[in-house]
Amino acid sequence: MKRANEFAKRYLRDLKTALDKLPLDAVERMVAVIETAYAQRRQIFIIGNGGSAATASHMMNDLCRGTLGHDPDKQGSSRWPRFRAVALTDNIPLMTAWANDTDYGRIFSEPLKNLAERGDVLIAISASGNSPNIIAAVKVAKQLGLQVIGMAGFGGGKLAKLADVAVVVSSNEYGPVEDVHMVLDHIITRYLYEKLKEAHANR
Repeated sequence: MKRANEFAKRYLRDLKTALDKLPLDAVERMVAVIETAYAQRRQIFIIGNGGSAATASHMMNDLCRGTLGHDPDKQGSSRWPRFRAVALTDNIPLMTAWANDTDYGRIFSEPLKNLAERGDVLIAISASGNSPNIIAAVKVAKQLGLQVIGMAGFGGGKLAKLADVAVVVSSNEYGPVEDVHMVLDHIITRYLYEKLKEAHANR
């Protein structure tokens, strides 16, 4: 077994390679979909499993709170309208109800039927791009008239083929794929904050 520092160097080298190959044109299209949803006051739903579930929750947090900046007033007001983002990963009772009563593959697709409306957006995160419950949710989202953003790795899998916009990390390792997805979240939400801040600077 290699020493920890040698392993770390290799891991960081692979991560840097994945970051350098991030498809920025697809990132641009992803941002455009999110901005359109924001302008039209649409909801943005985010889903994922395992580490990608954590990323989904983190992205919801960053869209809802991070895009407000660090100084909303004491009453919780903000200088611009807020994003309407929901991480379906965060409703454990509902997810387990569907998993227990039917099967795990429906834990995201069924809540979408309750909550989503035509014109909303689904951000589906799956490192492999082939998670059955993610693909099921994407298919339902398309039927309901949602725009679908896919965040994947491993060549993109089924998710990249089904999504309206797909950002595929150039790696076949879960760690770097999930790392880059988290970086992507921070790039996008920080960009949105800076753009909103600039647009409202003189208001």
